[in-house]
Amino acid sequence: MTRNVPYTGSEKESLRAGLDRHRDAVLWKLDGLDDEALRRPMTPSGTNLLALVKHLATVEYGWFCTTFGRETEPFWFAPRTEDMNVGPHEATADIVRFYGRARAAADQAIDEHHLDDLGTSWNGSIVSLRWVLIHMIEDTARHAGHMDIVRELIDGATGAHPRD
Repeated sequence: MTRNVPYTGSEKESLRAGLDRHRDAVLWKLDGLDDEALRRPMTPSGTNLLALVKHLATVEYGWFCTTFGRETEPFWFAPRTEDMNVGPHEATADIVRFYGRARAAADQAIDEHHLDDLGTSWNGSIVSLRWVLIHMIEDTARHAGHMDIVRELIDGATGAHPRD
């Protein structure tokens, strides 16, 4: 079922729903594809569906956890340089679970902070949780859009969400 942003929800509830809507689309884009298709580079730069999921997990941890002084799990790769690549030793299920853990950790940070709470980003900027939510909606939607195109190139499937 597709999540919708509530028409009369609070600001935080609406931002969270918007993020969840795009997060769900990211996972939906993987449905029904085998491991080879998920890893298939579909652009000259090597973009593939599984690498986009790995990247999004990394930035969820970074923006929601590291920014607000929360623990993250240890990464087995160098963030910001290797998060857009998937090696043959990296199992698809492990990357999907990594994204699930990153989402859960981010959700906990969202639940435990107010929109005006401040943190320090990776580049030293002071940012509010509100700003991080908006940024992550933008980033997740951007990469979900990339995934729309990659998926269409793989098997012709289109759409942002399953038809209910």
